[in-house]
Amino acid sequence: MGKTRKLIPPHGGKGLTCCLLEGAELEAEKKKAEGLKKITISPRAKGDLIMMGIGGFSPLTGFMTKEDWKSVCEKLLLADGTFWPIPVTLDADEDEAGSLNAGDEIALYDPEGDEIMATMKLTEKYEMTGADKEFECEKVFMGEGTPTAEEFWKIAKDDHPGVQMVMNQKKYNLAGPVKVLSESDYPTKYAGIYMRPSESRKIFEERGWSEIAALQLRNPMHRSHEYLAKIAVEVCDGIFIHSLVGKLKAGDIPAEVRVKCIDTLVKNYFVEDKVLQGGYPLDMRYAGPREGLLHATFRQNYGVSRMLIGRDHAGVGDFYGMFEAQDLFDKIPYHSHPDECTDPGKALLCKPLKIDWTFYCSKCDGMASLRTCPHGKEDRVLLSGTMLRKGLSEGSPIPDHFGREEVLEILRGYYAGLTEKVEVKLHGAATGEQK
Repeated sequence: MGKTRKLIPPHGGKGLTCCLLEGAELEAEKKKAEGLKKITISPRAKGDLIMMGIGGFSPLTGFMTKEDWKSVCEKLLLADGTFWPIPVTLDADEDEAGSLNAGDEIALYDPEGDEIMATMKLTEKYEMTGADKEFECEKVFMGEGTPTAEEFWKIAKDDHPGVQMVMNQKKYNLAGPVKVLSESDYPTKYAGIYMRPSESRKIFEERGWSEIAALQLRNPMHRSHEYLAKIAVEVCDGIFIHSLVGKLKAGDIPAEVRVKCIDTLVKNYFVEDKVLQGGYPLDMRYAGPREGLLHATFRQNYGVSRMLIGRDHAGVGDFYGMFEAQDLFDKIPYHSHPDECTDPGKALLCKPLKIDWTFYCSKCDGMASLRTCPHGKEDRVLLSGTMLRKGLSEGSPIPDHFGREEVLEILRGYYAGLTEKVEVKLHGAATGEQK
């Protein structure tokens, strides 16, 4: 590959905006943080802080103001017109935030890791009423599966983990720029996998890659994922298999198990120098199509130019249409009319690589999609991470061609060692009931 081609620039037109301190500046800020008022943060906010620290959330350098929050919910734009699909906010309760005023400096404390993750200079404190939270949920989480607010709220409070997360947030949101002091235990726990955007960009440049696709994973790779990745390798310089290593919901498979599965697949079934595996520290927001946009936004910061978007990307239950995430990319600001954006850096430059529903077809005798396979449902092995997790958790036989045997062996070993098992619910997109 030629070395003259350039990687896609980071999102926002400001380069990588990294808030992570180092050296003497870090030590001085840590010392100062010990004397500041501590605000306890959630696992979600911890992941957001790390991403702001390493430049993964460029151009964000802090938690959103009410103006930014409202604009993102309504328009998928920050108040300054920069594309951003999902609110990035920090909540605090009355006891913690009641006495705070603009200009105050606070320390953001992670109780799970027992460390101060960052300091923040407060620019705004705004109350999140029940109506505000419902507004955010309807804008961010409501999809084609529940097209009206009435249908949405009938099931969302009980069945949508993203909605539950927002509705359970504390009374206030705190906004302001941050100085990040730690990457938690990610660099050691996931050594060789956890990666800063500057690191992935360096590897891509060393390999001479400029057109790179990313595969988003929160489930172990099954044959459909493998097929998607290989399509990307055919049309791009390489594939970045980028796994979520943050917190998941009960019943999801831990990151270290998923990483082992990917390692096995890459070693046995890929040309290794066409693949890079990485991990990022976010929690899932379970925001369906909007989360697909977020995946593309921060992947652009990692140097990725194409985001693989397949069936039910980041889906939750039956809240979204099977290809709603693909369709949303065509509706976002500046996408159809990039000339409307006076500053191209404010537009999302990472494009979707849209793939139809994929499966193994016995008559085709191989992996196929709805675009390439003329046969019926009875000839297809429909693949989904949810179905795989359900079958493994219940000790059920896994259909032929669902996953590679080497991977299934790793997963069976994991499930055999569990003392407590969580029920895995199937939904239409997982079973093939939707079309």
